[in-house]
Amino acid sequence: MNTDLSPVPWPVSIGQAAQLSGISPKMLRHYENLGLLGAVHRTEGNYRQYAEADVHTLRFIRRARDMGFTLDEIRDLVNLWHNRRRSSENVKRIAQRHIDELGERIAALEAMRRTLQDLVQRCPGNQRPDCPILDDLGGAGDTGLYRKNTETPRLLHG
Repeated sequence: MNTDLSPVPWPVSIGQAAQLSGISPKMLRHYENLGLLGAVHRTEGNYRQYAEADVHTLRFIRRARDMGFTLDEIRDLVNLWHNRRRSSENVKRIAQRHIDELGERIAALEAMRRTLQDLVQRCPGNQRPDCPILDDLGGAGDTGLYRKNTETPRLLHG
């Protein structure tokens, strides 16, 4: 990826913008359709022409995606980034909410890891068919979970 934007003759084609920003042309069009970019100039032949500011915005979007922000959060962040009268309080609130969500996901992943470690330790890993991993995935430990799906259907009205 070319990171030095100065020698580039602006505006650039979608392929060049994709290369400069590290975003595929398909995702670039997607972000444009979602309104994450401002209006992109088009030639008389209807080819997209990206300015240096567009490529900077695309890099911003790529970095925000790399950090796990949702498209809605990125839309808000891009709008705040372009608004010179913004309040950093709004930016911090979005980032803090994202940190909190990441913490919840990390906790859930750690719980999954602990459960799987326990199941792997209990699995004999031999030639016999008994396997606590499959039993757990099949719901053997949660008898009430599947009972409601095996009851005889009843009409609610009738």
